[in-house]
Amino acid sequence: MSLEIERKFLLPEISESLVHEGKLQFRSEHRIEQTYLALDTDQEMRVRRIIDLESNEMSFTHTFKKGNGLSREEIEYSISEEIYDQIVQAFDAIPLTKNRITAVWEDRVIEIDYYDQVELIVVEVEFNSVEEANAFVAPEWFGKDISSEKQYSNKKVWMELQEKFSE
Repeated sequence: MSLEIERKFLLPEISESLVHEGKLQFRSEHRIEQTYLALDTDQEMRVRRIIDLESNEMSFTHTFKKGNGLSREEIEYSISEEIYDQIVQAFDAIPLTKNRITAVWEDRVIEIDYYDQVELIVVEVEFNSVEEANAFVAPEWFGKDISSEKQYSNKKVWMELQEKFSE
């Protein structure tokens, strides 16, 4: 299993001045639909449909994650559209949908997620080590560090979405 080490921040808004000045450069944007298949306190299994908004190319993934917070184990691999469709239909759940902008800020790749069903914008930064993640000083425009706050996790937001639509 590979290790995913990331910090997440609650982004109040994208700084248009940083974009205008070229300090924040957008590289790509993807539409993501994800459905969870199994959830536990420290484990999750999900599938995703990912659409590149520039090329309209679609890809599909199956992911298993173990752990919470800053560092988690992760296995992710590609699946076919047919398998994705069968799984999503079998679970009959509402997918969590968001747009993800991949950008570069100060020579660092960041991902900005805009969620559809909830008012939430998150910026994620991945690191090569826990030490590097802990040493990272986020700029003020990133907003509150929510790396360890479970109420902002994708699986928690997805579970709340299922409850909302099952009422």
